[in-house]
Amino acid sequence: MFLCLGAYSPLSSGNERIFMTTAVLLQAFWLVFDPYVLLVILCSAMFGLFVGCIPGLSATMATALLVPITFFMPPVPAIAAIVTATAMAIFSGDIPGALLRIPGTPASAAYTDEAYQMTLKGQAEIALGAGLVFSAIGGLFGTIVMVLFSPGLAEIALQFSSFEYFWLVVLGLAGAVFIGNASVLKACISLLLGLLIACIGLENPAAHPRFTFGMNELMSGVELIPMMVGMFAVSELLRYITNIDPPPMIATEKIGNIFTGMWDMLKKYRWPLVRGSALGTIIGIQPGSGADMASWLSYAMSKKFSKEPEKFGTGHVEGIVESGAANNSSLAGAWIPAIVFGIPGDSITAIAIGVLYLKNMNPGPMIFVNNPENIYAIFLVFILANIIMVPLGWLTVKIATKILKVPRNILMPIILVFCIVGSFSINNSVWGVTLILFFGVVSFLLEENGFPVAPAILGVVLGTMMEENFVTSMIKSDGDPLVFFTRPIAMWLAASTFVILLWPVGTWMIDRMRKSEA
Repeated sequence: MFLCLGAYSPLSSGNERIFMTTAVLLQAFWLVFDPYVLLVILCSAMFGLFVGCIPGLSATMATALLVPITFFMPPVPAIAAIVTATAMAIFSGDIPGALLRIPGTPASAAYTDEAYQMTLKGQAEIALGAGLVFSAIGGLFGTIVMVLFSPGLAEIALQFSSFEYFWLVVLGLAGAVFIGNASVLKACISLLLGLLIACIGLENPAAHPRFTFGMNELMSGVELIPMMVGMFAVSELLRYITNIDPPPMIATEKIGNIFTGMWDMLKKYRWPLVRGSALGTIIGIQPGSGADMASWLSYAMSKKFSKEPEKFGTGHVEGIVESGAANNSSLAGAWIPAIVFGIPGDSITAIAIGVLYLKNMNPGPMIFVNNPENIYAIFLVFILANIIMVPLGWLTVKIATKILKVPRNILMPIILVFCIVGSFSINNSVWGVTLILFFGVVSFLLEENGFPVAPAILGVVLGTMMEENFVTSMIKSDGDPLVFFTRPIAMWLAASTFVILLWPVGTWMIDRMRKSEA
């Protein structure tokens, strides 16, 4: 599968492409299978499993907490830590869902009731085993899609100009608004808030200070990493402080062999597995969706196409199979637009893009030319992470009841100290600490009032990119806005954007017409 990456090379000879691809692949193997990188993968895997197992500590939070540490790592181990931790956290979120009826991560919420009902029927090992095995298979499926299609998309993206990139960013932002459970209005407000934050700093192209309020720290804009840590880690700490619910009780203390009957289940539910993996990958590619949306949609699809829909909600494993596969396949899918276009597929890849920029691995099609060995390494890390998920996940399930009993009043202060120290160490400045506390409070207030955070994050990450491409395009066209619609690809992207934006209006008008006719 890796030979397909030879497409990135402009060489005309096929033999030369294969030789170059093989050489780069060997470099990637040396990068990944370095003892230091393997140790980082192992430690981040255990960290991700632990964080995902604790209710309230999401996979995104695990990523945010790792960022200060990755600041001191070389590029490959830094990205390997993020990839491994998130994959593990998505699976381990199934454990508290099955044992406590509390999803460890939002991605596990879709089938939490299903898994808990199986636990009450004495089938906890089947629910957890299905979540583990099929999450690993779904992750490998998404990785294969990423390996096969990313180089081809990168080759197409090399033909993009500022006009195409502008519409691509707008398309991603438009899609992020209409995907999710929150109202469109609140999602739009959250997006506009993110775009406003992206405007802070020196404006393009005159470099005039904008919204800096005379503060030198804001001249270069809001630092992405402390903001992410604050919005995803500190906000969860504030949520824990305000939570007055009593601690939940573990449904069972004994978990049997989780691999019993998995082969028969694989043969029985092979089509739901393929369907969930494919849908998860497709949803992951769409900016702003994420693993939680993939999980919900896959669960709904599984119930719709199931031969036994009446069993759903009573402790039926089929929904866990399809949704579990969709969870992890969406993670790899989200990396496709992140690597090829620099557009995050979810909040996790938004954080990862910030890390890539810090490591001088600017995402975009040129990364396949400038850093091909690092791209190979990322692909290998995805494969390795999903393989080691099985034995490490089995070990986590065995000790799950002990992990779930960790006192939260001890764990949360440690996380807060970790956030403060990590944010301070990035620039050795108190300003980073100020940012995480400020944005932690902002994120907490937004989510408590029903405003989604993901559109705001995408607005911050993509706002600068959108402004830069817009200004560049207007300069090239002498201020003529019609030039945005003259190039074929730009015209197609513009049409797709308008369809997404006008779709809710169209559905509303159709509903009104039907009601009036009735």
